[in-house]
Amino acid sequence: MTNKSGMSEISGGASSSAVSVAPSSGAARRLVRRLPVVGGIAAGSVLLLAGPAFAHVTVQPGTAPKGGYATVNIKVPNERDNASTVKVEVSLPTDHPLASVMPQPVPGWKVDVTKSKLAKPLEMEGEKINEAPSKITWTADGKGIEPGQFQQFPLSVGQLPSDTDQLVFKALQTYDDKEVVRWIEPAKEGGPEPESPAPVLKLVSADAQGTGQGPADGKNGKNGAKDGSTDAAAATSDTTARVLAVGGIVVGIVGVAVGVLAGRRRNA
Repeated sequence: MTNKSGMSEISGGASSSAVSVAPSSGAARRLVRRLPVVGGIAAGSVLLLAGPAFAHVTVQPGTAPKGGYATVNIKVPNERDNASTVKVEVSLPTDHPLASVMPQPVPGWKVDVTKSKLAKPLEMEGEKINEAPSKITWTADGKGIEPGQFQQFPLSVGQLPSDTDQLVFKALQTYDDKEVVRWIEPAKEGGPEPESPAPVLKLVSADAQGTGQGPADGKNGKNGAKDGSTDAAAATSDTTARVLAVGGIVVGIVGVAVGVLAGRRRNA
């Protein structure tokens, strides 16, 4: 009797254990089936985070010292899947004209600098300047910027004004199918980003910039390495921030999935 009872109890316990394991196994299988969905959400999150960083025409780096000279890049990504960018036109600020704007040659592109007469002459090193660059146009010699690619157009600019906190560089991006994207919308402080924002160069004090750049540095071409290191540091910081953000999203999704599974086990 004891053996039969013991066997009965063991058998019953085994049955009970089997019943309790089954739902957990089923939940695990369901979780496995849902992993592609989790992966899809994570991939979508990567695209959402990476998109805004590369979607617009921008000035890199985004800051430069007031009253000095700087080397900046007009960064142009291709946003189309079936067309290439073949022309880029950048209008220079007229409210704070720049006496010196020198483009660096870019292989595969022709560059043209348009100058305009100034309503009010600029004084620079005791000389009056009556005209200044007003537009830079790059035209592709070959394929241009193809889908999935971007191009940077370096400019040496100066002397930067001291009486404003930013310079706006309105840009037109022309594709080989004749579409023209106008990056000319001003951004309002505290408001949402415009759909096609104009590239902006923020101007800060030389101390805040921390590069030690000044008029002499720009003229003698000594600021190239510093500008390059600033640009690289900005790019590294941006990439790190995006990677950390994506990692946080993925961890959060996995945490939710594990919590759901644990809750189902307790209910079972």
